[in-house]
Amino acid sequence: MIISILGFLAAFTSTISLVPQIYKTYISKSAADLSYLMLLNFFVTSVLWTSYGIMITSLAVWGANLIMIFFSMILIALKYQYEK
Repeated sequence: MIISILGFLAAFTSTISLVPQIYKTYISKSAADLSYLMLLNFFVTSVLWTSYGIMITSLAVWGANLIMIFFSMILIALKYQYEK
């Protein structure tokens, strides 16, 4: 039970890590300080963790990283949009 709670807490805190950046980027309408390489790394890493989580049937792992994929895509889209 404690291990599951710890896993879900870790998943939750890592998942929300990109929320402040999404908010700041959206409000400032600038993504100049964001690197495409870093954003791509977040995306690829999340895809790999999601795959791994599915393979080991860990909801905490694949669920959190599925959300991270979504957040990474939002930041990539914002970076692309605000560079124009």
